[in-house]
Amino acid sequence: MEIRITTLSENTANFGFLAEWGISILVEINKTKILLDTGMSHSLVHNAQILGVDLRTIDWVVLSHAHPDHTGGLREFLMRKGECQIIGHPDIWANKHVRFEPGKERYNGIPFSREELESLGARFIMSKEPFFITDHIMTTGEIPMVTDYEGIDDRLCVKEDGKLKPDTIADDLALIINADFGLVVILGCAHRGVINILYHARNLTGIQQVYAVVGGTHLFRASRERIDNTANELKMMGVQKLAASHCTGFHAACHLAREFGDKYLLNNAGTSFTLP
Repeated sequence: MEIRITTLSENTANFGFLAEWGISILVEINKTKILLDTGMSHSLVHNAQILGVDLRTIDWVVLSHAHPDHTGGLREFLMRKGECQIIGHPDIWANKHVRFEPGKERYNGIPFSREELESLGARFIMSKEPFFITDHIMTTGEIPMVTDYEGIDDRLCVKEDGKLKPDTIADDLALIINADFGLVVILGCAHRGVINILYHARNLTGIQQVYAVVGGTHLFRASRERIDNTANELKMMGVQKLAASHCTGFHAACHLAREFGDKYLLNNAGTSFTLP
């Protein structure tokens, strides 16, 4: 099995591409094309055009969660693609907010209504459980919190009846590819913890070898202890390709690059590579 991975939107960019806080990753396996997330706004469409990626050929979209840096490009994508199956957790429609300090908050959910997106061709598949796209490609569904060092960002909230309460980010999910050389896991933000996600992927598939981890690891506010624990667990799982990006953060990215050496890839907008 050959897997082609192309990052269409990310915080940083190769020469000639548009950088934008967020992420969008195109995964191509045989004739199946899956887009994980759509970036913040215009970068997905802009960078796809530069790369010669025809967005009309995308078969599936997977939304890792509702935050606008992962869903903000949906409208422009659908305006070019038209009808498309979009997989997500039911909680992507929750009234999500981020609280910076008491009395200071902003909306932090999908920046479009469901009705508008459906009028442009979105065909939503809402599932709390893992969803099989093919026999070898699936979403994680809800991710159990099992490690003692990974936790949810305490700034993230849901507004209900005018009041804010902590958001457990139950909608956080990832894409699992069960390849003949091991698991390939594509992350959006890993709000519920990258190691929790990988444990879940191994439990779901029965495969212990994690060959590649690609995408956001949400370590930019993590303690040094959590970063160390994450790096150690990734090594124990036998990760051979680590393409961390987006919300990984500068210090965590430097640490992971140092620990993994040539197994680490700076995965910014315009990057494309093939596995294995």
